[in-house]
Amino acid sequence: MGHELQDRASLEMARRIAHGLDRHPEWIELARENLRRWKALNDASPSLLACYESWSSLLDRPVHEVVAMLLREDDLGQQYRQNSPFAGVLAPAEVWAIKRQVRESAKR
Repeated sequence: MGHELQDRASLEMARRIAHGLDRHPEWIELARENLRRWKALNDASPSLLACYESWSSLLDRPVHEVVAMLLREDDLGQQYRQNSPFAGVLAPAEVWAIKRQVRESAKR
């Protein structure tokens, strides 16, 4: 999947996460746990650590601000979505369905 299609799939996944985030505050804790694990795994990568720190700071803000970032359709929103800590929120089957839908829509 090319970068443009991956960005479209990431935005759709972010939309679904944003839609449920108010009803699932446990997703914020899952994201924090992912960030803790990723920081330990990538402690020699300053650029990734900076990204994780940005996400950590965002997750400390009100939920509506997290939702707003997930839904931004500009370069900053795209940068955040590229390293979204919400891995594991959507079921694998849903992720694959989104990717398949994006690929199929690009063929039209």
